[in-house]
Amino acid sequence: MNLPLSSTAFKDGDRIPARYTCEGQDISPPLAWGEPPQNTRSFALIADDPDATGGLFTHWVMFNIKDNIRELGEGIPATERLKNGAIEGKSDFDMIGYGGPCPPPGKVHRYRFTLYALANPLDLPRGASRQQLLDAMKGHILAQGQLTGLYQR
Repeated sequence: MNLPLSSTAFKDGDRIPARYTCEGQDISPPLAWGEPPQNTRSFALIADDPDATGGLFTHWVMFNIKDNIRELGEGIPATERLKNGAIEGKSDFDMIGYGGPCPPPGKVHRYRFTLYALANPLDLPRGASRQQLLDAMKGHILAQGQLTGLYQR
């Protein structure tokens, strides 16, 4: 099932404003999503760059977003546990929280924000990696949505 995911900062396939990158304030963009399947008990989010020089690069990992939440505001703080109960994992910057686009000069990179509606919350440690999250979600994904932004330096 498709889960519509959008941002007021950029449309799918458009350039990500510098504000959300290493050339700006390096803060997370606002995200919003539609109604998930009825049995959804939590959400998880992964932001990554499939065009990174060394292969797939993870910019943000978040999980156990409560099932009644339908948006994340701009500038989510980098902390292991958010006030709303969600847990942030570790990016490939080796840090907790969002790390914005920061590609080397040259070609355009795609940045994918993928939201997963899950059948249950996940039992993962704070600071979990993208791979740990993907492994834990297997068999529990009810729907997902993706928003892709572009960035080039």
